[in-house]
Amino acid sequence: MARHYCVINATVPVLQRYYGGEDTRPDFRLGREAMQQLMVALKTDRQHGWGPTLETLVFLFWLATGSAYRVVSWVFSMPLPTVFRVVHRMVDEVVAVLPHFVHLPRTQEELQLVGGGFARLAHHQAFGKAAGAVDGCHIRIKRPGGPDGHDYHNRKLFPSVVLQAVCDHQGRFIDIFVGYPGSVHDARILKNSPIYTRGNYPPPGYFLLADGGYPCLQ
Repeated sequence: MARHYCVINATVPVLQRYYGGEDTRPDFRLGREAMQQLMVALKTDRQHGWGPTLETLVFLFWLATGSAYRVVSWVFSMPLPTVFRVVHRMVDEVVAVLPHFVHLPRTQEELQLVGGGFARLAHHQAFGKAAGAVDGCHIRIKRPGGPDGHDYHNRKLFPSVVLQAVCDHQGRFIDIFVGYPGSVHDARILKNSPIYTRGNYPPPGYFLLADGGYPCLQ
């Protein structure tokens, strides 16, 4: 039984589409090249268990669909406890490498590259000193219990936590701050986030772009 426990059931549709060379984005929201880059970045070179490819597919499917562990177990024909362990292990690995990919510009050249990108997007050099664009996104959650559960209901009438992100001119995250309840205003979240409280970004002479929900700040 131990020998067969980790044999991939390649007859399930999601794996047939993957190994058949079909477009992976409908199931995983990532293209095949991006998935390979993720596996390289995570260095998931495990020679035991289900193997790095299947574990990455399980993790990405869980993220892309927001499905319960039981649903993912059924989709991949994999034991439910194994899905739980795979997802938690992959989350730890992603968090460990996150600072290598999500970080503010580290050199003056990188900062100028971001500003130049915004200037080209806006067709005006006034945006050449833009060091990023900030906004919030509501991540849907199950309503927490207890007396504070109502704090998580946002203006769109569903429970959430807020992800604040600063993006560069290509839409890539360069800073993230997540965890405030959905009812908290974007401006308040910004003023409590490290990027504001530490005051180390953007550098003097640069600015962040934002919508009308944020005040104009020095």
